[in-house]
Amino acid sequence: MIDMLVRLYALPESQELYDRVQDAGVILRRPGAYEKHLVEAFVRQNFSPKWVSEVQVAFSRQPISCFIATKDKEVLGFACYETTGRGYFGPTGVGEAARGLGLGKALLFKALEAQREAGYAYAFIGGVGPKEFYAKAVGAVEIAGSDPGVYVDILPEPPSES
Repeated sequence: MIDMLVRLYALPESQELYDRVQDAGVILRRPGAYEKHLVEAFVRQNFSPKWVSEVQVAFSRQPISCFIATKDKEVLGFACYETTGRGYFGPTGVGEAARGLGLGKALLFKALEAQREAGYAYAFIGGVGPKEFYAKAVGAVEIAGSDPGVYVDILPEPPSES
């Protein structure tokens, strides 16, 4: 899957999106270190063991390079940055029941804005699945010749024990 590039200095305005999410009762925030096991459990249950590894990297950073969306003290989604490599966005995901509320886009903006505040002019989105989403949301463009990019020789998951 191809990588994409985002111009952080040209991000669209995000406040209206944040207001909509907040009006729906959702809180967007960095998790505390004391919530690491809870975020990991959400990612493990809904996504990939490899993403759990990247969440662990996000929690090793100061500030924690992850944002979560919560409602009624439940994790609905997450977005990390600076886990695959410096300047990278991801992984990110929203639980199936919370999709369609704009949380993925709001979490994307939170993470990219944090990268901009850290001094980056550009961010990479590695191994993109929904290219159209990133192009429309933040003007991301494909990086020619980036497949497989940094994702070379990835170790496979071990066979599951039955």
